[in-house]
Amino acid sequence: MIRFGLLGCGRISKRHSELLGSGQIEGARLVAVCDKVKARADAVATKFSVPAHDDLNEFLARSDMDAVAVLTPSGMHPEHAIACARAGKHVVVEKPMALRLQDADDMIRSCDEAGVKLFVVKQNRFNVPVVKAREALDAGRFGRLVLGTVRVRWSRDQSYYDQDAWRGTWAYDGGVLTNQASHHIDMLEWFFGDVVSVHARATTALVKVETEDTAVATLKFRNGALGIIEATTAVRPKDLEGSLSILGEKGTVEIAGFAVNQIRHWNFVDPLPSDQVVIEKFSVNPPNVYGFGHHAYYQHVVDCLLNQRAALVDGLQGRKSLELISALYESIETGQEVALRFEPRRSKLGVLS
Repeated sequence: MIRFGLLGCGRISKRHSELLGSGQIEGARLVAVCDKVKARADAVATKFSVPAHDDLNEFLARSDMDAVAVLTPSGMHPEHAIACARAGKHVVVEKPMALRLQDADDMIRSCDEAGVKLFVVKQNRFNVPVVKAREALDAGRFGRLVLGTVRVRWSRDQSYYDQDAWRGTWAYDGGVLTNQASHHIDMLEWFFGDVVSVHARATTALVKVETEDTAVATLKFRNGALGIIEATTAVRPKDLEGSLSILGEKGTVEIAGFAVNQIRHWNFVDPLPSDQVVIEKFSVNPPNVYGFGHHAYYQHVVDCLLNQRAALVDGLQGRKSLELISALYESIETGQEVALRFEPRRSKLGVLS
């Protein structure tokens, strides 16, 4: 049994607490919650009959807690994740793992030094339609990849940002690319591989915040494919879609719905009998933008901890996604195409003289 604590009892904690606190995750249970706003901690604690804390040190001193889900504002993830690691607790951190690459490196190093595991929440990778598409990719059914597109068309009005002072700030949150679209950007890179360069534009269209609510970008992948990111929280009056399109020489798949959870197109040059089953079974839209992936994600975390398995999205994978998002913001600020990784031009290593 893996005993979890929740650090941060804001909006996203509802999903985590429901899964861990109501026995939906086999081999896991909720043992305590913590939030500096005591009323928030009390509300979650009362619902699931667990202790509430408003003091971090007191919370981390609990001997009956194996792992902590860090659900605080993104800019506070490094401080809190490192504190959990030093207390000997495994860390499950919501996306993005951090806002700065140096902070991500510090988190990875701290967990390594403490001998605890670091998991970054990317639950959409566990959506069944996404899993099926990944299986098709690994089986070579797409052939050469040509174009990948993600679209996040969600609605977040001023009242959403006014819930907490940290929302929409550079220091603690970031904009639509960092927050709402980070899962989708991660999936685009997961399917298409390393990104060579990006070019992005952004604007703050409909709300009063420091960061962007609308952004577009083009990507060039190392395998020669191109990518498109379209992300906005300026849809009115309600959420429209969160989607992923994969176009290859031998097949096309589009997974849409609110949360990349509904197969819209599933077409291959060489069809299989199982294709029709996939279409019929997984053309289902979830009730909200969180989708169904958190359940499978937590089962994966428990399996990794109990059976010493490698995490699908560990600290290094989380950092890779953050590096791409950082490059997008660099391009927005400079107006230029930004390369992601250093490529030796004059080094003599490995070159015949």
